[in-house]
Amino acid sequence: MKQKVSHRIFEELERAVIIGDVKKAKRCAEGILNQKSSIDRAIGVLMKAMRVVDQLYERKEYFVIDVASSASAMREAFKIFEPYIKVEPAMVKGKIIIGSLKGNIQGLGKDIVAATLQSAGFQVVNLGVDVNPEEFVKAAFREEAQIIAISISMEETIQYLKDVVEMLKRENLEKRIKVIIGGNAVSEKVRKRYGLDAYAKDANEALTKVKALLS
Repeated sequence: MKQKVSHRIFEELERAVIIGDVKKAKRCAEGILNQKSSIDRAIGVLMKAMRVVDQLYERKEYFVIDVASSASAMREAFKIFEPYIKVEPAMVKGKIIIGSLKGNIQGLGKDIVAATLQSAGFQVVNLGVDVNPEEFVKAAFREEAQIIAISISMEETIQYLKDVVEMLKRENLEKRIKVIIGGNAVSEKVRKRYGLDAYAKDANEALTKVKALLS
């Protein structure tokens, strides 16, 4: 019986995020903690829910206000789980600039990656969503960061990676500042196309790749 309740609460969490029910998403997250259920599974449910929201937005079934409501529900649930994210501390030090690229208006994956990197001991500057290419580079220079992490969930915005690369070259920063990408819309193929330093499919892989880039 307990297993059925546990499974149902994950389904309810997913639905709450999709429809943007902030209060219910928070209640479900608290219930999952009380049941001592898997935090990794819960975060996976949040990511799945926001992928559905992305698809609804792309099909024009959702508008910006709907995405914003879902993102708010996701963030409230994620706040409940964030203190319980456990990762192995990094032996290397570094500062990372992270954000969702121009045109990307939800940042679940980005926020999870940021929390994972912070839990490992890295300094993380989160620029938020819909970030212009030049702001990534300006922030990295201003903060003396070693890595720019870019999240992309909308395929039509991939083209803006070119602006990041060109600006780094123009400012002679391409060797000093590494770029890692992630998100539903990108892949290893995209990384190679734009000559970037790394691609990560999830938060754990992002942590591994960041450690490698800094060492």
